[in-house]
Amino acid sequence: MGLEQKLGNMGVVTARLEDLVNWGRTNAMWPLGFGLACCAIEMMSAQASHYDMSRFGMELMRASPRQSDLMIVAGRVSRKMAPVLRRLYDQMPDPKWVLSMGDCASCGGVYNNYAIVQGVDEIVPVDVYVAGCPPRPEALIDGIIKLHERVRRSHPFKGETVAPIKV
Repeated sequence: MGLEQKLGNMGVVTARLEDLVNWGRTNAMWPLGFGLACCAIEMMSAQASHYDMSRFGMELMRASPRQSDLMIVAGRVSRKMAPVLRRLYDQMPDPKWVLSMGDCASCGGVYNNYAIVQGVDEIVPVDVYVAGCPPRPEALIDGIIKLHERVRRSHPFKGETVAPIKV
């Protein structure tokens, strides 16, 4: 028995406010591309016509942190770049999410030295980890879908913290 049969011709649709807010957040998520190395090439190809991230509401990568709510960190982060990354994260409006793309951003990768941050989660809180060196565009899109599922399950009016997702 569908909603149309229950309501008749009244033209009324019911929904929870949380569901509508989460629907809007997932369908209009604007990424801030923070491409630092070879993972950035895969991130750019995920935006191109073959994979087309615009079908998820991500028409283009924003250059301004004040216009974006998803930071995609793609590649190795040096100790010199870490304060810049943190400043950009602080300038993003709430709610904001971080996706760590690639082994270098997630755990330092093959660069086990003093100049590379051994995981971007030392600098900013990460919501989704996408593994690979470099990860394919399909893996990035899978990570974004996992983030969308997480946002849909969230409660926007209650402050909640949940564990990060590993893809």
